[in-house]
Amino acid sequence: MFLRTSLAGGALAALISVPAAGEAQPAPVPDFYAPEPGLQRCLDSAVEANPALLASRAGYEAARQRVPQVTALPDPTLNVTQALRRVETRVGSQTGGVTVSQALPWFGARDLRGRVAVSEADAAFRLLQAAEREVIARVKRTFYDVAYLDAAIRLLEEESSLLGHYETLARARYSTGEGLQQAVIRLQAELTRITDRHRQLERQRRTLAVRLNTLCGRAPGTAIAPVPSVERPAVNLARGPLLDLGERNRQELLAAADLVQARERAVELAGMNFRPRFTASLALMNVAGRDPRDAFGPLPPDEGKNSLSVSLGVSLPVWKESYRAGVEEAGHRLTAQRRQLEGARDTMENEVEQALIRLETLDEQIALLDSVLIPQSEESLRATEAAYQTGQLGVLDLLDSERVQLDVQRMRARYVSDFLIALADLERGIGVRVPLDGGRPS
Repeated sequence: MFLRTSLAGGALAALISVPAAGEAQPAPVPDFYAPEPGLQRCLDSAVEANPALLASRAGYEAARQRVPQVTALPDPTLNVTQALRRVETRVGSQTGGVTVSQALPWFGARDLRGRVAVSEADAAFRLLQAAEREVIARVKRTFYDVAYLDAAIRLLEEESSLLGHYETLARARYSTGEGLQQAVIRLQAELTRITDRHRQLERQRRTLAVRLNTLCGRAPGTAIAPVPSVERPAVNLARGPLLDLGERNRQELLAAADLVQARERAVELAGMNFRPRFTASLALMNVAGRDPRDAFGPLPPDEGKNSLSVSLGVSLPVWKESYRAGVEEAGHRLTAQRRQLEGARDTMENEVEQALIRLETLDEQIALLDSVLIPQSEESLRATEAAYQTGQLGVLDLLDSERVQLDVQRMRARYVSDFLIALADLERGIGVRVPLDGGRPS
């Protein structure tokens, strides 16, 4: 599991000193709708080992390490002086000295730089979460495509078994002179068609399995067990609450808001360039004492004592045009970031609306199949089978009725898989699990 570290809140108060990197805490896989054990295992593997997520995680860790860098004081400077010609003073000759200088920014500048870095690291963390949710959505889309293919393969096997039964009946009727050889041949041709279709579906499944294993960070040839029949959940598709969830949880939107905050602080930081900066220095000068025999008269009591001095330097911010340009640059970057925030909100609303349209349409289509088309096709098939066995209808009528019944079953399997794919897109749009009907997102 990947590592998380909170960078906001009370940590800002410690930015005056060099902040510690801190220990990151493990975080669980996001809770999205994934009731199938095979899907959940794949999601666990994807969050832990997907290369795109590993890259995003490294980017976040790099951004987090900016905080102690920008809040640290510049390194002090050590100057060593050796006099080439001694300077004679009242207390002796100055032979050299050592000076230590420390540059000091304007009051609050380090704290403000730290706040900018914290907001940028928060944005990097949100983008890591966004990358995580994108991988989850891609995994779920591929998984539910596999689920449809498995359902279609099961229906083909059911159709093959049924046609095999019909062929046995046709052979029996032909052997007694009640049926035609044409019926047997037609049924055998249908069985051949089903075998070819079965091969096509298996090839498609192998292709999707490779894609799914790649997304999950597994070896491409890893076997994927057949997915049991899936059903759509009862979810709350009210637009208002979903858009509100997206406003509060969509990771790209939160990242853009963090960067707006960073740019606002960067404008304030650029304004500090008009303020002076300081340099504090401590100097120790070596003073060589004189021999009393060489002096004319008594030596002063502080003869040969080293001198110690303190100085404070102040920069003169006179090149104001460059500082004004820096403020203007920061202001334009802030404007650009605010526009990106608006764009992120538009993207979220667009994705939610598109997913809702697909979900509502698919829900109506599934309801129509369940309430009308499937019962009608089953009743028609039963009536056709009875008429075929009594010789009232031929094999073509039986095949047509059987094909209609299985086609509506395949159609339903496709719609259910598409519904779950659209649900994954909706979860990606709002950034959290879609709430169940009448419930809250867990």
